[in-house]
Amino acid sequence: MSGGLVVVTGATGFVGAALCERLRELRRPLLGAVRAAQPGLPSDMQPVGDLALASDDELDELCAGAEAIVHLAGRAHVMRERASDPERAYRLANVEATARLARAAVRCEVRRFVLASTVKVNGETSPPGRPLRPDDPPRPADAYARSKLDAERALFEAAVGSATVPVVLRLPLVYGRHAKGNFPRLVRAIARRRTLPLASIANRRSLLYVGNLVDAIVALLDVPQAPPGVHFVADAEAVSTPDLVRAIAVALRVPPRLVAMPVPLLRVAGRLTGRSSAIERLAGSLEVDTSSFREATGWAPRFSLDAALADAARRRYPPRRRAPQGAPL
Repeated sequence: MSGGLVVVTGATGFVGAALCERLRELRRPLLGAVRAAQPGLPSDMQPVGDLALASDDELDELCAGAEAIVHLAGRAHVMRERASDPERAYRLANVEATARLARAAVRCEVRRFVLASTVKVNGETSPPGRPLRPDDPPRPADAYARSKLDAERALFEAAVGSATVPVVLRLPLVYGRHAKGNFPRLVRAIARRRTLPLASIANRRSLLYVGNLVDAIVALLDVPQAPPGVHFVADAEAVSTPDLVRAIAVALRVPPRLVAMPVPLLRVAGRLTGRSSAIERLAGSLEVDTSSFREATGWAPRFSLDAALADAARRRYPPRRRAPQGAPL
């Protein structure tokens, strides 16, 4: 399908900016949809306002002539919730916006619609030794995950009987230079040489480097027959939390300060400090099976964990230079 216009929503976000940069490198026709005009906005970006509130005519204009839509915009998992009605905020940004954009894509006969979703649709953990598969039953545990599941369903419903092929990518934690949320918090703690009581954790978590995700989306855009349905995308190998800490420390050129604390005690500490969910994300396993996507597209992760972290961690937190002899520290 290569060569046709690609519309990317959330085009100035963490993933959207990386995808648009890659599409420009490949000289692919691109239209990036952003919420509002900004100084220095590239000419291939178009302010569209709130997708949930835009008129049908505005959405049709956005989709007209496109061969593919990559829908990245939405309300992500919020660490510190300030909305008075979080459930409604998630539904507007994730469900209503997706449903209306998908219907516009069908009206405009867009050939494929790619929706970025989340592994959290399948829950917060995976069974020991068994990665989650796309056909596993959904187990959303919070308003964010419920909204993404409903967004997936809205896309599939809109595409029934149409020429638009719906593809949902359920993503684990996506990390990279400009990531937000838990990953930069962990990198910052390691960069500051804090002692982390995580050495006793024996888990397996799938991660996804933003460069590997961009490659996966490009592969999906280029494959002659888009694979409809739900697929997982992740780096080649899952990693334990202690091994992730060690790999980040290597990238930062600092020693990993890991000490052992029994996982039950970590969970007790999490309950006492109101950080149970954060402890579960560090201690639990959440592994996914990417075989359906790899078989359908031929994609394979280009960046290893070490190479990805060298980019994501070292560029965000450059190693300290050794002071010249005799100079004050």
